[in-house]
Amino acid sequence: MILPKLAVAAAIALSPTLTPLAEAIQYQAAQRSPGIFLDYQGKWVTDKAKVKVYEKSRRIGLSWGEAEDAVECAAAATGMDVWYIGYTKDMAIEFILDCAQWAQHMQGFAADIESGEEIFIDGEERQSVLKFSITFASGHRITALSSTPRNLRGKQGRVIIDEAAFHTDLAGLIKAAMALLIWGGEVRIISTHNGDDNPFNTLVNDIRAGRVPYSLHRTTFDEAIRDGLYHRVCQRQEIEWTAEGEAKWAATIRAQYGDDAEEELDCVPKNGSGAFLTRELVEGQMRKGWPVLRDQRAPAFTFQSEQSRISTVLGWCEDNLKPLLTELPKNEMSFVGGDFARTGDLTALVPLLQRQNLTRYAPFAIELRGMPFRQQLQVLWYLMDGLHRFVGAALDGRGLGSQMAEETAQRYGPDRILCIMATQAWYLENLPPYKAAFEDRMFELPMDADILADHRVPKVVKGIPLIPDLRTADAQKKKRHGDTFIAGANAWYASRVLAGTNDYGYEAAPARHGRWDAPLNDRDNDHDMGDFQRGAW
Repeated sequence: MILPKLAVAAAIALSPTLTPLAEAIQYQAAQRSPGIFLDYQGKWVTDKAKVKVYEKSRRIGLSWGEAEDAVECAAAATGMDVWYIGYTKDMAIEFILDCAQWAQHMQGFAADIESGEEIFIDGEERQSVLKFSITFASGHRITALSSTPRNLRGKQGRVIIDEAAFHTDLAGLIKAAMALLIWGGEVRIISTHNGDDNPFNTLVNDIRAGRVPYSLHRTTFDEAIRDGLYHRVCQRQEIEWTAEGEAKWAATIRAQYGDDAEEELDCVPKNGSGAFLTRELVEGQMRKGWPVLRDQRAPAFTFQSEQSRISTVLGWCEDNLKPLLTELPKNEMSFVGGDFARTGDLTALVPLLQRQNLTRYAPFAIELRGMPFRQQLQVLWYLMDGLHRFVGAALDGRGLGSQMAEETAQRYGPDRILCIMATQAWYLENLPPYKAAFEDRMFELPMDADILADHRVPKVVKGIPLIPDLRTADAQKKKRHGDTFIAGANAWYASRVLAGTNDYGYEAAPARHGRWDAPLNDRDNDHDMGDFQRGAW
């Protein structure tokens, strides 16, 4: 990324009030003067959510960008007061000086800073906190506090909690800040990590799990560099950008942080690596007696005649799937999650039913090995056609699964079939809600040793839950790769995304003979009829 050469403005001329403050913290006015936002800064300030949380690397300019947004907020006649809460006096001074620079740049006047005390009342106790403030013609002001207040009673406006993970009572501070939302206020929570058991990390995980409806942003050091951070450094220092210089600069920064680099630069809280789901968490949601249907075909089955393969698998479905489907409640919405394979790994299908109280359960699971692709579709479609109030499915759309997911979407409609192209970003956004389903006891599944082993496969790597490349083995020494975990997570995703889109009570249309269930002597015109027309629409 190449930034415009005129991307920064001249630094402000420090007033007699500002000069001693700047000198006290060695404030580099020229290096912090207003400029064009990098992409991640722009996305943050243009996000108008009432509550925003930023999980970030050190020193990527988030507080500087937030200062610009604070000035816009306080300077506007329709704006509000802004309360900045760091945990040191130096943080308060740096923020208010940044605000002063932005105020001059945007408003055309040099904003002077007042210092004094702000009184916070907690019952009969009065707490005095050193403050620095700028008052605008709008009547609103920006106030930067030198330490954390015990409460915000009587205050209104926007609250910015900077480096939140390092505040002594973050939970209490957030609770006090949220009270301002009642009167139209806003809350901004910005921080690097400070351990995986910190309330800030808990808040981040709760947002990812969907427990709280807040906006979450995340930028690592490497992502900031890709967005132009080192270009900005070169502009500030008036040096020429080179790829070699950028690599050397990044390596130097990482070396300075040493063993703390992952937490300080990569947004990975310490002790944040290891198993994504604990054995106890999964076992606690497993139910005895719920079946796992397993079928394995020899390689020769692939080359039997099409009629023979269809007849054989239809018979398996009638004998094994139909009795289970018949027993399912008819008033509960249903979903399916799928992960596909052909050789080596297995194909896993997980039906998911949603109760009236919104808890979900997988009454059974299906595992297929050595099954030709067409017969995998046959089993999948038989399952979907047999489920009552079937809403839709989320299917692995990568590699071997792409064609099957696509054909299923063609049959049932793209608004009902989600083709999942799982990436690290997808895992980061959508696996935490699946974990939360176990933690909140919202999901039940069959008690089975292999399903348990699958759910223990995902690992947290640099803060992101991932499926390692290593394979596990079941009791028969067959390879597994977290297959039912992926299918279960996809089913849960489908229930979150598609729930309500078909809640009027869908029932499959009366069966029309198609490829899978027509009499053997009535299959000559399958392609002429349009493939597989049983109960799809």
